Amino acid sequence: MHFITKLLIMKHIFILAVLNSSFYLAHAQGSVNDTTKVKQLEEVVITATRTIRQLSSLPLPVQIISEQEIKNSNSLRLNDILSEQTGLISVPNFIGGEGVQLQGLSSQYTLILIDGLPLIGRSAGTLDLRRVAVGNIKQIEIVKGASSSLYGSEALGGIINIITDKPKNGFNGDINYRLGTFNTNDLSTSINYKKHKLGVHTFFNRYSSDGYDLTENDDLNTVESFSNYTLDTKVTYDFSEATNLFVLGKYFTQNQDYVASSALKGESDINEWNTHLKLNHKYSKKWGSYFEFYATRYKTKDYLNNENGSRYSSNHYNQLLIHPETQVTFNPNDKNSFIGGIGFNHETLDRTDFTTKPEFNSPFIYAQYDGNPTEKLNVILGARFDDNNKYKSQFSPKVALRYELNKKIAIKGSIGYGFKAPDFRQLYFDFTNATAGITVLGYNAVTDAIPQLQAQGEIASIIVPISEFEGSLNPENSVSINFGIDYKLSSNLKFSLNVFRNNINDLIDSRVIAYKTNGQKIFSYYNVNKVYTQGLEINASWKPINQLKFSGGYQLLIAKDKDVESAFKNGKMYARESPSSPSFQLKKDDYFGLYNRSRHMANLKLFYTISKWNLDTNIRGTYRSKYGLFDSNGNDTLDTHDIFVNGYAIFDLAVNKTVYKNYGLGFGIDNLFDFKDTQNISNITGQIIYGKLNIKF
Repeated sequence: MHFITKLLIMKHIFILAVLNSSFYLAHAQGSVNDTTKVKQLEEVVITATRTIRQLSSLPLPVQIISEQEIKNSNSLRLNDILSEQTGLISVPNFIGGEGVQLQGLSSQYTLILIDGLPLIGRSAGTLDLRRVAVGNIKQIEIVKGASSSLYGSEALGGIINIITDKPKNGFNGDINYRLGTFNTNDLSTSINYKKHKLGVHTFFNRYSSDGYDLTENDDLNTVESFSNYTLDTKVTYDFSEATNLFVLGKYFTQNQDYVASSALKGESDINEWNTHLKLNHKYSKKWGSYFEFYATRYKTKDYLNNENGSRYSSNHYNQLLIHPETQVTFNPNDKNSFIGGIGFNHETLDRTDFTTKPEFNSPFIYAQYDGNPTEKLNVILGARFDDNNKYKSQFSPKVALRYELNKKIAIKGSIGYGFKAPDFRQLYFDFTNATAGITVLGYNAVTDAIPQLQAQGEIASIIVPISEFEGSLNPENSVSINFGIDYKLSSNLKFSLNVFRNNINDLIDSRVIAYKTNGQKIFSYYNVNKVYTQGLEINASWKPINQLKFSGGYQLLIAKDKDVESAFKNGKMYARESPSSPSFQLKKDDYFGLYNRSRHMANLKLFYTISKWNLDTNIRGTYRSKYGLFDSNGNDTLDTHDIFVNGYAIFDLAVNKTVYKNYGLGFGIDNLFDFKDTQNISNITGQIIYGKLNIKF
């Protein structure tokens, strides 16, 4: 009730604000029942340019995951479907969350959006994508390369935008249930109603599992049992053909067992709500605008109790984001369009082990030109300016070009600037491990915390002077370059190549700044590293007959630290086979690169439809070559003499049959050949067998 009350209050405030503004826009999104139009919509992209564009005409590297592909794969959570895409890999972090690596860039550099607005809750720099259900997803758009010119911070590496279902004409709905290994239960239902001016779409999901254990020789499970719930409701109202209102309310909650040892047990809880209100108006064929208000809160809390029931530890995390924005569009003719926007981000975080309750205020403004100077040339020019009360302001330009050599071949390229602001943890953390005695301080916490520790007699020596922390921690930034070729042999055979390079400067890393009298270290954050990721991506699809489709992709990746690369080149790096063996000099070619990056990744998918049986089948395979997780020979870098995780391939099989038009049965096996690595990979559980039931009404 408290959430609903908040939602209603925000709704009234928003409507009053909007009715007094002069910014409106209406997107012509009518009901689509014709199958030809549905197929056309699958090729539409709105994320890359914030305007409606055909995928085949874009000068940027973009991938689309269609609603049909998501349904046919029987995937349950967002991380499942993303890990099957070219250049993306789902990776776990040390606290059990699971993010996605894009073009070799860590998950913290990819902005995750739902319906164009950001998810929050990066407790360790990573958004846990397992909290996002896919049952009401209409399309997923993946934009690769720096996109801060439109979306600001965190879009340094790219954007993943999850576009969910909205009300459509008529009354209909569905119920889906899937039961699988580890007593994994997924139940979802959606109800849609739209008549005349009013439309409502509601989605509900319950997801639970008994968890699993990959290591049988300890007292802990790899993943403890959990259950979560998602409720998503959208309301649209068409005041006229030119004006419409969109209102969203979403709530997510999860409870999970929290076990640290046989003697320490407790629970962890997540609660998240989102509200989004948007008023669109179209003044004429040339002018339009919208005004929107978005607010979201992400809260977690956990505790551990001793065997006697007394409290051992407790933690909390409470993040709030408020985001109003308005955008104006101007289309003087069919060949040129302009957009401009202005907005504001207000963000707060209350968290255990923080020196203060930080607050970020960041106004921003952006503009973009999208035009066709000639029939074959498309040009996009854009830029954005972000101000902030805690870090240096950022200007993010971008340019993209596409030239059509002929009807079959087009070349395209883009260069853009992206940035990621220092997160709250890197600025305000004040944590001491009670067992090990190690202390980690945020950059802004050092000037107060070190003098206090000195006064308490806990500092043995200071390695980095406090004066170095009197300035500001700079945002991480990157120049992203992409160049590609689209080759369309026919409507059934397509091929694309993209070559990329991301140069990241002011990378935020940790270092030892002092030693304690107990012999332990004090760490903090600083701008030092310069890294790059480069490589190429190939995507291809072939549909020899209507019932059969092949698609596949490959990524070659080189990801390295420039300073480390220089040290290898200059003969300054050494290693030893064991602690007692003599060290030997390493060569330039011995440097492998950044941790947790594979040189080669690939995917292959086969979809086959047997129309007379109303049967859809598919098999999907992904491959990841070897990668290193840690230094094993004592030189703090990853070289070819270290221990690597072996490469592996995973295949998933899904079969779906429609019965009497409105009923569906599904069966599948994820990880068909039961691959697992109990020592190194915590998010691959082994073989999962499941059955699925779908009812439409």
